[in-house]
Amino acid sequence: MRNAVVLGASRGIGFEFARQLLRQGYNVYATARKKEDLIKLTNLGARGLELDVTNSVSVAGLSCQLNDMKFDLAVYVSGVYGPESGSQYVPSMNDFDQVMHTNVWGAMQLIPLISPLLTNSQGKFIFISSLMGSIAQTQSSFGWVYRASKAALNMTIKAAAADYPKTIFAVMNPGWVKTDMGGSQATLEVNESVSGMLQVINKLTLKDSGTFQSYDGRAMNW
Repeated sequence: MRNAVVLGASRGIGFEFARQLLRQGYNVYATARKKEDLIKLTNLGARGLELDVTNSVSVAGLSCQLNDMKFDLAVYVSGVYGPESGSQYVPSMNDFDQVMHTNVWGAMQLIPLISPLLTNSQGKFIFISSLMGSIAQTQSSFGWVYRASKAALNMTIKAAAADYPKTIFAVMNPGWVKTDMGGSQATLEVNESVSGMLQVINKLTLKDSGTFQSYDGRAMNW
């Protein structure tokens, strides 16, 4: 049976990844910070693992929970949006730290931990980014801190891909999705976004490592 780990699966895109991967026959490990979310994931059929990606002790504890398992797929979904304000306002240090720690530092902590568990199977390590992280397509400073964090995540993954030549790294734009973060005005249902991303992920090969992909199969501009 194929193994997958979804990092940040308490709700929205992460929970839907866990659900759809289970339906595809994966043995799914899924992380969340809260006990009630871990119970929800267990009831879904996944193995729930407690993890706070902004806490280095919690990240170290995940290594013991995984116990040198081998995975075919890892998906880093953990992310927060932060303030909606743009460049006319100075973000608070707390807002900046929360967004950057979750969206970037969390990924940086988990790459050295998870990547060796993917190498033997030429597994795939996928990171959920955003159109808002594309410098080439930026036309507004709305969500300034979030934009900066996703651009930083993109660089993090592009750079890391060179160090793990047997693992397929990719960042993905999920589209504008109807989640707590995306809001009710978004254009995509969460199941549509995840289904599209999984179709793209399934087709990725080593030559695609270090690329920016979209849920609808388009290659994204950095």
